[in-house]
Amino acid sequence: MIRPTASQISIRDAAARDLLVIAPAGCGKTEALALRVQGLLQRGDVRAPQRILVTTFSNRARDNIRERLQDYLPLATLRERVTITNFHGLAARLFRAHANVIGLDPAMTLPDGDWVGAQCRASNFDWNTITAVQATLRNAKQEPRTDEEVEAYLSAPGREAALAIERQRLAEGRLTYDDLPRLAELILADDLVTDLYQAHFGSVIVDEFQDLTPQQLRIVNRVGYKKTTFAGDLAQGIYGFAGAKPSDVDAAVRAECTEVIEFSESHRSSPAVLAMVNSLSSLTAGTPLTSANPTSWPSGGLAASVAHQTADSEGLWVTQVAQALTTRVPDQRIGIIARTLGRRRFVEEALSTVDLPFYRWDDGVLDTETARNMKSMLARFDARGYDASSDKMAFLREAASFDSATDPSVRESLLNALHWCHDLLRDGVTPTDVRSRIQIGDANTLITAPGIHLLTGHVGKGQQFDWVVVVGLEDGVIPDFRATTVEERTEEARVLSVMLSRARHGVIVSRAASVPTNVGRPMSRTPSPFLSNLASANPLDDRGLVSWFDSADWAAIAGR
Repeated sequence: MIRPTASQISIRDAAARDLLVIAPAGCGKTEALALRVQGLLQRGDVRAPQRILVTTFSNRARDNIRERLQDYLPLATLRERVTITNFHGLAARLFRAHANVIGLDPAMTLPDGDWVGAQCRASNFDWNTITAVQATLRNAKQEPRTDEEVEAYLSAPGREAALAIERQRLAEGRLTYDDLPRLAELILADDLVTDLYQAHFGSVIVDEFQDLTPQQLRIVNRVGYKKTTFAGDLAQGIYGFAGAKPSDVDAAVRAECTEVIEFSESHRSSPAVLAMVNSLSSLTAGTPLTSANPTSWPSGGLAASVAHQTADSEGLWVTQVAQALTTRVPDQRIGIIARTLGRRRFVEEALSTVDLPFYRWDDGVLDTETARNMKSMLARFDARGYDASSDKMAFLREAASFDSATDPSVRESLLNALHWCHDLLRDGVTPTDVRSRIQIGDANTLITAPGIHLLTGHVGKGQQFDWVVVVGLEDGVIPDFRATTVEERTEEARVLSVMLSRARHGVIVSRAASVPTNVGRPMSRTPSPFLSNLASANPLDDRGLVSWFDSADWAAIAGR
């Protein structure tokens, strides 16, 4: 068992039922929350038969905290006294039990995938239209509106496509992921239901509070106001596009909680990496961090900032760095991260020219049966028939014999793979190339595998790599050109902070002076304004980086 730190023990022993824990990346938050649950039960703050509700935003986070709790609680106690769920799971539970309160059928079909996206694809919407429809439906449903009120909202001019999909949803008697919290909030407006859940849950734990939408915060407060432990870090609030309001939620939570405990020691990253992350704290409102054991990091870790003339030369250079790292520390993980897929493609093209395997995190990671089915379908793919088809998703389903699959988990996995395939084909990737991208395994295989990983900033949140190379530090890329408000540009700084904080040993940021547009025309790029902040961390330049590589104690690094 891990020996708890002083901060983790203070969280376990905190007498306040309404507690805010500021826990930046790599500070041991999951361990602290497991200890918090232990303390609440051992002190009798939550007495049987009451339970503690632990909410997370992902299945992986849910599984992580359950695993940690097994170190501190007997299995019987964990099973009988703690409920661990993500927000959609909680909302689904409320709907199944109490849909009649709002006049709906609890047997309505619950979501098991991106149904809205699937309908958009079936309608052959382009990417911009799909994005607009999904955003419109999300905005419509992040207030406690009834179905009738949602339909009235969508009846405004310019929302016709979203309205058509909403009416199809109603006709099919199904729910989407956006419907679940909307209906949960409507159900909890009934005081009798709220009283039931307040009595059932003696305490609530919210992991990653900065990712809450105002709607989700209202749901939490109906169940656990003044008896909730909120844990997270404002500097990691990067989901504004999904409705999260980090600053607003942070202010509301601070007003609610009577005690705040802040972590300031990182157990993940080297001093050099932390210096880069800390240099952005004035923009992100993050807590400056120190290394818990700075002398344990060979050479103090690595931080570097490198400029290139073109994006193509940057891709070649990053490939050389990746080769050097995989040669020296073959068992370690290298994350090559960009703000967008389009900006990352130059590294991907360069890597594809050398004999160096890599993982794309946006590619399908499929179980063996699904992978075999997809590879078989793509090997005999009728490209002309697909191009001529008016319903391309229906074509793919038939080509993969989707309707012959009867097991629900098999159907879900195959349908997700077909959606992924559809999107690549729509973007001009050939069936042969789609087939070559299929990886066999599962999410854990991807997350833990050594070697080179290509991903985007949002996808990588919650993960860690031994080395991180962030490409595309140009104005218009990060911060994104569409970020015009103060809050939007603050979130862009947080995206960069999240990318940097994935690193353990070292981080390199890279930019190019010229980046081709989508049609291949060179376009001059100015450096990201965030580079002026990063400069205060004194990162090495390209020559300093070479010297660092030549003098580093790679045996010690491999063992750290």
